[in-house]
Amino acid sequence: MKNRYLKPIPAAVVCAVMGLAGNAFAAAYVQCPGDNNGDAIIDSVGPQYANKKCMHLTAGDGFIKMGDGRLQYMFGFANVTGTPETQAIDAGTLAASFPAPTIVVDEGDEFYLTLTNVGMIMRPDLADPHSVHFHGFPNASDIFDGVPESTISVNMGASLTYYYNLVQPGTYMYHCHVEASEHMQMGMLGNLYVRPAQNKLPNQTFPNGFAHQQGNTYVYNDGDGSTQYDVDVPIQLGSFDPEFHDASMNVQPLPFANMKDTYAMLNGRGYPDTLNTGDLVPPPENTGKPSQRVSSLVAATAGEKILLRVSNLNITNFYTLAVNGLTMKVVGQGARLLRGPDGKDLSYATNSVTLGGGESIDVIIDTADATPGTYFLYTSNLNYLSNNDEDFGGMMTEIHIN
Repeated sequence: MKNRYLKPIPAAVVCAVMGLAGNAFAAAYVQCPGDNNGDAIIDSVGPQYANKKCMHLTAGDGFIKMGDGRLQYMFGFANVTGTPETQAIDAGTLAASFPAPTIVVDEGDEFYLTLTNVGMIMRPDLADPHSVHFHGFPNASDIFDGVPESTISVNMGASLTYYYNLVQPGTYMYHCHVEASEHMQMGMLGNLYVRPAQNKLPNQTFPNGFAHQQGNTYVYNDGDGSTQYDVDVPIQLGSFDPEFHDASMNVQPLPFANMKDTYAMLNGRGYPDTLNTGDLVPPPENTGKPSQRVSSLVAATAGEKILLRVSNLNITNFYTLAVNGLTMKVVGQGARLLRGPDGKDLSYATNSVTLGGGESIDVIIDTADATPGTYFLYTSNLNYLSNNDEDFGGMMTEIHIN
């Protein structure tokens, strides 16, 4: 189906397939306009590069540390942007992170995302292809949608540059769509959001009297400032079945029918690790590469508005996320502003939101009347407030208002 907002696809955006005779002889192939050395960073200067952005991800395997200290094998993505092509495969080997590296782009950007499949080092018997599926986004071509049944995926040792013309702001998410139930359970999930063009407008007063000031940030192009915020935090709901992950590591049949997640997480961490603002690094025997980079600690000064970009890419459960003592205003859902066709405001106030797999919700918490202190953001599915057999953990974090 044609989209009147989409631009023609650059002819240069193609897939480069290479034989993988070993990392020493393989190299990624990055396509990024204005990039002079293949590290996915634009070096050239000029107006033609003003709205271009690039990123380089690798797909492979790795380990993460669960809230109870258990080491868990996983599949995932790693950010190797800034690494030369000849070194990218080594940098991305056994470097998978969970969630996947957060992608933040702006409406009006043209985004070039290179994916290189570095293979599964811990499972040399696997030669799984991978893809990036920008969930809920109107792609310029099927080839960039990442669904292997209707397009292509990236084989081991190959690179593909995806092209996105970003015309719709909102909170999205991305994941591998190859053997989706397996690869998503194994951890190939990430936060992704598009900031609106309204953020970049000069000082002006809208016809309805709304006065925009440079530096203000909004969730959507609302035209009235109703989605303005001061602090934003991506919160991705997810969970692992340790038996499934162990079976993959030990080359055993995968128990799809018996899948039961017992590690519930926010941004790939169980409480209290959700509060850690630094990287979580597996033990040195597992390369020491940071595997959990996204904190879920929410911090603000009294009077500020907090935006929570909540998404769920879980393949087994619905989750309800609640907060006590604060009110959440839901202003967007499914990467769309909550407005009726006649412009009627459909936002609503609540203390909890429920999301199924593939859903996103934009929530604003206004702290103007909040008492400074610590508040808890947690799942009301109380059996998931644990790290497997360890109680008092799981899908929970804190909101600190200073």
